[in-house]
Formats: sequence, structure tokens, C-alpha cells
Amino acid sequence: MSITTKTGDAGETSLANGERISKANLRVETYGTVDELNSFLGLSKHFLPDYEREIVEEIQKNLFRVAAELAKGEQYIRLISEEDIEVLTKHVHSYEEHVKLDSFVIPGETIPSAYLDVCRTVARRAERLVVRLSNEEPVRVELIKYLNRLSDLLYIMARFVEGKHLTKIRGSEI
Repeated sequence: MSITTKTGDAGETSLANGERISKANLRVETYGTVDELNSFLGLSKHFLPDYEREIVEEIQKNLFRVAAELAKGEQYIRLISEEDIEVLTKHVHSYEEHVKLDSFVIPGETIPSAYLDVCRTVARRAERLVVRLSNEEPVRVELIKYLNRLSDLLYIMARFVEGKHLTKIRGSEI
């Protein structure tokens, strides 16, 4: 079976439930931005220490669930839950114990942090698009909360991997 179906040649695509919509539809832009975020995370993880790489890989799996739900494929996946959001929150709090945030940061201090900052900005854009979509159609608030918390985590992880602090987290030294 080929990935070339030609069914999108006229500017339409199929959602997971079979519904055909324009590729310019806000829903398509929204889950496409989540996919873009997932791809940038895939790039960033190659520059991260093992522990952060594990976190990013778990996030990538969750972003497939976010995108699937946005593509109306909720019947095929386990939906993002408050527990998933709490996992991100716990990671944020863990990093906050090791990173002193006392001023604004210019992105790009290191290659790993620069990639994470790009991911953070794409996560913020995805969040804004989900909010816009929620103004037009029902969207579960958990998706908005997950992307919001994710951008927080990506910010603090970027600061952590810059290595401007002398500490340990989870037994790995920076």
C-alpha cells in the first residue's frame, strides 16, 4: 500500500473519523502544529542528556494522543488526562528545585537549550490554536492544560540543560 493516495490533491484531507475537510481548516492547522512540535522534540532529544531524553520521548508519545484527538480519533486512543498533566507539573517542580530563575533569558545559550526553546514556542503556538479551535468547536480543556504545562516544562528544561547551576537531578550530573 502506498502513502500516495491522491485523495488530498484537491486540498482536502480525511480526519480519523472519515470526515473530509479542507487542509486550510483550523483543526488541521492545529493538529499539524502539534505534529510540528513532535518533530522538533525528535530533533532536540538528540542533544539532551539521557534523563531529559526519556522525558521528551514520553511527551512525544502523548503528543500523538493529542494530535489524534484533535483529528477526531478519540475513539482510538487513551485521552490526555489530569494525570498526564500532573506528570508534567511534577517534572516542572523537580527542575525548579535545581534552576534559579531570576531574570529573562535570551534563547540560544547552548544548542540543547536552543532546540528546547524552539519546542517551547511551537508548544505555545499549538496551545493558542487549540484555544482558537475551542472557540469554534468543543475541545476538552485537558488538551489546553497539557500544552500549557508542556511549554512550562520545556522552558525550565532548557534552563536546566544550559548547565549554569551546580547540582544533580535524578543522579545525573550536568
